[in-house]
Amino acid sequence: MQIITNMNRLQLNDNSAVAIGKFDGIHLGHQKLLSEIVAKKKEGMKAVVFTFNPSPSVLFSKIKEKELTSIEEKREIFEKLGIDVLIEFPLTYETAATPKEVFVEEFLVKKLRAKFIAAGTDLSFAKNGEGNSAYLIEKSKEFYFDVKIIDKIMFQNEVISSTAVRQAILAGDVKKASNMLGSPYKVQGIVEKGRQLGRTIGFPTVNLLPKEEKLLPPNGVYKTEVLVDGKRYEAITNVGCKPTVTESKQILIESYLYDFEEVIYGEKIEVCFQNFMRKEKKFDSLLGLKEQLQKDLELGRKIGSEV
Repeated sequence: MQIITNMNRLQLNDNSAVAIGKFDGIHLGHQKLLSEIVAKKKEGMKAVVFTFNPSPSVLFSKIKEKELTSIEEKREIFEKLGIDVLIEFPLTYETAATPKEVFVEEFLVKKLRAKFIAAGTDLSFAKNGEGNSAYLIEKSKEFYFDVKIIDKIMFQNEVISSTAVRQAILAGDVKKASNMLGSPYKVQGIVEKGRQLGRTIGFPTVNLLPKEEKLLPPNGVYKTEVLVDGKRYEAITNVGCKPTVTESKQILIESYLYDFEEVIYGEKIEVCFQNFMRKEKKFDSLLGLKEQLQKDLELGRKIGSEV
């Protein structure tokens, strides 16, 4: 997959099918839209995603929203879905003021040679968000490209959206979020070397220090699956600050992997959240913590067979 971050280098030699948006989370609605442009590859078009870095909500909002998917995670997902070209449009106050006419004619038509554009009903782009799906349909007659408007997908009588996924995660309902995403909600990172306290009580864990901008579910214990070097391991994961053993408020992601004894400090892993198990709790002693962890492991085994 070709990744373009410099608009001066934006010029395709082939006709393209384009999808425009933030694509935070790349949920089932996004995937339906992306499948439309990937299908056009059979007609000789390049499948192109036009997204923004940072997103408009991050640029213009005084309150910085946490990300469902990082740039790195988005790139991996787009490539797996069959995208040929990913454009990460550098969004600044200046570039965000691009008139909608310029955006369509200069970027979509001249530079991308767009012949097909898939858009959601809530699409907005260019200055003040004035570009929308209706405007694309209007300009399609002038510039000879096709437009397909993709309807929203529902889950349990609710529209699937990045906002709905975010709300589910913030509520700890990682299973609902996963259903909207089409796969478990994931956090990636490099395994950090901690105090190794878990080993002293018989529960060695692999620890991640999540990026500050990554959205996390509430502190607690979750049934998870952890991807290590291409292999998947059933696990239970604690999101929190380990109140029993430290006063630190630093949020960590600690995972106990079933049937796993390797030392993997410095390696990249992926934690996939499947189910909420319990809230994080401060215990009176390490013995109390150990007894609860044993109960967590037993429950995790049962949940694992049901996932």
